Amino acid sequence: MANSTAIQAVVDTPPTSARHAPLRAGERVPAGGGARVPACAPPKPKLLDRVRDAIRTRHYSYRTEEAYVGWIRRFILFHNKRHPAEMGKAEIEQFLTALAVERNVAASTQNQALAAILFLYKEVLECDPGWLDDVVRAKRPRRLPVVLTRPEVEALLTVLDGVAWIMATLLYGSGLRLRECLRLRVKDIDFTQNEILVGEGKGNKDRVTMLPAAVKEPLLRHLGRVRRLHERDVQAGLGRVQLPSALARKYPHADREWGWQWVFPATKICTDPRFGAPQRYHQHDSVLQRAIHEAAREAGIGKPVGPHTLRHSFATDLLASGYDIRTVQELLGHRDVKTTMIYTHVLNRGGRGVQSPADRLLAGPGRSPAGPAA
Repeated sequence: MANSTAIQAVVDTPPTSARHAPLRAGERVPAGGGARVPACAPPKPKLLDRVRDAIRTRHYSYRTEEAYVGWIRRFILFHNKRHPAEMGKAEIEQFLTALAVERNVAASTQNQALAAILFLYKEVLECDPGWLDDVVRAKRPRRLPVVLTRPEVEALLTVLDGVAWIMATLLYGSGLRLRECLRLRVKDIDFTQNEILVGEGKGNKDRVTMLPAAVKEPLLRHLGRVRRLHERDVQAGLGRVQLPSALARKYPHADREWGWQWVFPATKICTDPRFGAPQRYHQHDSVLQRAIHEAAREAGIGKPVGPHTLRHSFATDLLASGYDIRTVQELLGHRDVKTTMIYTHVLNRGGRGVQSPADRLLAGPGRSPAGPAA
């Protein structure tokens, strides 16, 4: 007992130079003497909070933040809450294999999970032992997009009405993505030039596309109703919207200005935990998704139809009308023309207008395209 007490006294006793050195800010000496107690360091943020900070520092979208944090949480829980710093290539591949074999996820989903884990190791833990890039990635199959013919689009739009009709017409007539349509602000629509400015689109890029003439009058009437709703919100002490980046600090009252308001606001006011103040956000994705699914079923369309199907139909319709593929690429906001070229495969012409040999054979003299008799 005496020996252990003596050892502890030696450990707790600081060197002579340290005993006589002046105290640093935040340091203190216990009442009975002994080693100095350093200033209390702030607690380290939790791992998932560090992930969120790293994502927001790089200005990734909120949906990317949700996806990455979700996959990192699943990765940790899959390995019984082991810290990622204690795991390596084998654990990552084991998790990805379980996704493919047990959960039967798509290749794109598996690659998204891998992207989140690689972000964790490289950007948050700052650990790249060299084998991260050797982790096997799933091979994504090449799928052709589902498109609607003009009669099918007409039947779909005939069933829709109100705000859902306006939004669906913008998707088909302007080539907007669903989130781009939902995040439109009043200032982004130029009724004089018949243009729509798509701000902060996919990849955080801006672009300009056309405003269909068929939707101008209904959209103007809709904005009139939205403005009256905004004026009532302002009178109630609300009427604020989320602004990009640091504009809220630079222009403190801009979040109540009419030009910054959502074109398609939500019906209820809610509070986002990231921004605090109660706001009226834009409509949720599911509102138009559900409306289009129900309209397609009512119109008797057998294809799987969603909001993005109208964007695909916009591209194929323009290419079928003879517009240059570079023009279509610019309107869609594709970074690479190879992405736009997939629609030439949907047209089944490959830019050459190939005619089926069976059509040429049966179109000859004396041939009947009706086929053999029953």
